[in-house]
Amino acid sequence: MRSIRPSFTARRERGARRRTSPVLATVALASALALTATACESGDPAADAQASASAAAEGDGKIQIPDDIKDRLKEHGIDLDQWRDGAWKNWDKDDWLREAEDFINPIIEDLWDPDRMREAQEPEQAVDEGDLSGDQGVTDPTPEPVEAEAVPASYHTNAPEAGKLLFDSPEGTMVCSATVVEDPANPGKSNLVWTAGHCVHAGKSGGWYRNIAFVPSYNDAAMSAAELQSATKEQIAPYGVWWADWVQTSDQWIEQGGPTGGDGAAYDFAVLHVTPEEGSGGKSLEETVGSALPVDFAAPAVPEMEGLTATGYPAGAPYDGQTLYQCEDKPGRLSINASDPTMYRIGCTMTGGSSGGGWVATGSDGQPALVSNTSIGPVTSGWLAGPRLGDEAKGVFQAVSGKFAGQ
Repeated sequence: MRSIRPSFTARRERGARRRTSPVLATVALASALALTATACESGDPAADAQASASAAAEGDGKIQIPDDIKDRLKEHGIDLDQWRDGAWKNWDKDDWLREAEDFINPIIEDLWDPDRMREAQEPEQAVDEGDLSGDQGVTDPTPEPVEAEAVPASYHTNAPEAGKLLFDSPEGTMVCSATVVEDPANPGKSNLVWTAGHCVHAGKSGGWYRNIAFVPSYNDAAMSAAELQSATKEQIAPYGVWWADWVQTSDQWIEQGGPTGGDGAAYDFAVLHVTPEEGSGGKSLEETVGSALPVDFAAPAVPEMEGLTATGYPAGAPYDGQTLYQCEDKPGRLSINASDPTMYRIGCTMTGGSSGGGWVATGSDGQPALVSNTSIGPVTSGWLAGPRLGDEAKGVFQAVSGKFAGQ
């Protein structure tokens, strides 16, 4: 994806601002970056916050949530009935929850209807041009663009772990990509999803995004945009809508990340635990889609890695965000700041909307594994960069897995 950040759109109003990122280093990378900006905190949250994420709707349409969580939300002036009726649209800075233990994401049944899912797209926005210069670490020459190839239908057959991540921000309705990953605490029954930090949290200038939901195999039949105009929710989301009931990202993203530039990009990852909007017959997300990828936190270094495949739903022109694409390339190295881990970089023409999508390579055990996710790319398209997953990413992953162990 080229301007690596989520695509936004206010529901029925198009034209939200788009994030870009101008900084990179070495090898005079004179092109602007569009950064997918958002993040989640990595510290282990308080136990009493566990249920704060999501709540099912009853027949009367009222959100159900444990009393202790209701009391905690009231401390922030949040009334759940008002939230369901649209109070979540209030993005007043004082009310924008930022800390990990304050994350809330109550299910609002049918909020993500076909129109809203389809209309989340790449925003029209200006991007900053950056003069990328300076020796800030190890950076290989800019890779040649690799043309993204459409994933054949059905996506459930050819890329069962992939899906769309939908969420609301102050700019409007936004979309990223995400991947179902294995949960060591619940083998064969994972409810964990991997994405970019900027797809769940606004970084240093804001807090948690809202109404975060994962749609596995979105538009599984690869219908055209015209066909999707009359598609049912079941056709667009054949494996359901799964709401995040907990999310974590790196402290670095929360403290450094922003809508432009590369700050925090080396730590731009997040892990979600999800629950179905409607009953899944007791099945987990992994059981529902039939697959999940292991995450490798010790993947081979760039020189030893033969190649990897990036997957996502690009929404910026010439793509429309409705169909799944992939790029395959041998990665190079990209260093934004000498003090941060070196990132992977590949040639790829995918654009905004593919942010957060999984990067899969042969892992340290010789089997396919998720080794990164799309984070940043140049405004003009042509390459993508993703974080190398090390101890910080492993800590975030283990915290979310451990929080729901045995559940």
